[in-house]
Amino acid sequence: MNQTSLVGPSAGAIDIARIVSDLADLRKRSQAIRYGDARLPNLPSRVAIVEFVESLVSVLYPRHFGPFELTLEATDIFIARTLDRALRMLAEQIRRELNLFGAEGGRRDVDRRAEEIIRDFARAIPHVRALLDTDIRAAFDGDPAAKSLDEVVFCYPGVAAVIRHRLAHQLYLLGAPMIARIVAEIAHSETGIDIHPGATIDEGFFIDHGTGVVIGETTIIGKRVRLYQAVTLGAKRFEVDENGALEKGKPRHPIIEDEVVIYAGATVLGRITIGRGSSIGGNVWLTHSVPPGSNITQAKARIEVFDHGAGI
Repeated sequence: MNQTSLVGPSAGAIDIARIVSDLADLRKRSQAIRYGDARLPNLPSRVAIVEFVESLVSVLYPRHFGPFELTLEATDIFIARTLDRALRMLAEQIRRELNLFGAEGGRRDVDRRAEEIIRDFARAIPHVRALLDTDIRAAFDGDPAAKSLDEVVFCYPGVAAVIRHRLAHQLYLLGAPMIARIVAEIAHSETGIDIHPGATIDEGFFIDHGTGVVIGETTIIGKRVRLYQAVTLGAKRFEVDENGALEKGKPRHPIIEDEVVIYAGATVLGRITIGRGSSIGGNVWLTHSVPPGSNITQAKARIEVFDHGAGI
């Protein structure tokens, strides 16, 4: 490696070796805090997980996201080959995650657990496809601008996010939460829709437009729910233990019952329940439960005139 590098005629020499050395020192300190004296583990690869996700999306919808020259006769062969390669790739990433978090029993136990996760994940793929078909139908039925189901599959960011969420949710449930979070963040970066993989979402789910939607980890969403852009289903507060540390995993996000519509910009916070068939208007801030059939809107603005400093 060159000791110096000239960036420009007026920049002068830059000591690349010194920068590399300083970064190495900082990296060692950070690794010592995280791993102590243990051997550094191989981390999951985001690049590999991106490839895995795209492969699984093409397995679920091969005519939309498979090779453009794919024929109907060759579809099953393509799916078999792609799925086999994707699952092998996923298995390696799961082994890395299990090793990272110190799975007991050594390598043999890690391999056994990874195989169990892969087996159960593979078995769930047809179920995921069946759920996604209800989501795609909900998007088509719920948007007058949709001209066809194929357009919905190709073009709707809400559908793209939900496809990836349903894959991530299976991984989350099966014991690979870090890989699930990486899948969720891939979807977030591609669509602007942030769904934690822990969120439980039933059939017929539709996110219209979608940019800025946030759905928290312990959210539960029922059947045939529709959200619009910039909706937040979040936590009102975070519980802490006696030492002041955040308590992880406690239910803190809303329960949205069947056939609820939540319009753009609404914020629903805390472990509250939005009753079946309710409508939550745009920009509403809601922190209490509402019964089935509720219609919640913003309070109307009042126009008042203040003279001579009144109202201060």
